[in-house]
Amino acid sequence: MKITITGRKTGIRDSFKERVEKKLKKLDRFFDEDARVVVTVTSEQGRETVEVAITADGMFCRAEKTAPDRAEALDVCVDALFRQIVRNKKKLSRRLRKDAFKQPLEAESTDASLEQELEEEEYDLVRVKRFPVKPMDVQEAILEMNMTSHNFYVFRNAEDGEINVVYRRAGGGYGLIEPQE
Repeated sequence: MKITITGRKTGIRDSFKERVEKKLKKLDRFFDEDARVVVTVTSEQGRETVEVAITADGMFCRAEKTAPDRAEALDVCVDALFRQIVRNKKKLSRRLRKDAFKQPLEAESTDASLEQELEEEEYDLVRVKRFPVKPMDVQEAILEMNMTSHNFYVFRNAEDGEINVVYRRAGGGYGLIEPQE
């Protein structure tokens, strides 16, 4: 895996970089060497937020945690990513390394019965909603989202005709998701 570590409003020490590499070794077995990992550390008001995002073969995994200590936040993120992968191992098996699940799963900092605990669950689709997707600009889509009191809104971007999603970010502000080929 290729690891990139970025600090926002903070510096990154070599000891933390070593800790990141050590912790991410736990996920090495799932991904090929061309997988990209971006670790972003943000320090605000005495709280450390660690975000770990992994991109590999068109698949995207992400976890984020805010804690008083960045090492603690990193541990929680890596454990969350491990759980996501194990929980969905049957669905992900075509995208991960061929031998990823051949050896027994060891849970370093998680419960020893993790594999049994995280039996693959079926997704319970309880509703299908259909609605017209009309062309609009991003600002209008945010207005529509706020008017419906939802956390996201799907729309056709008037500039390029593509389907986009605007969403309300947990830390405040809004985000835009655009398709990429």
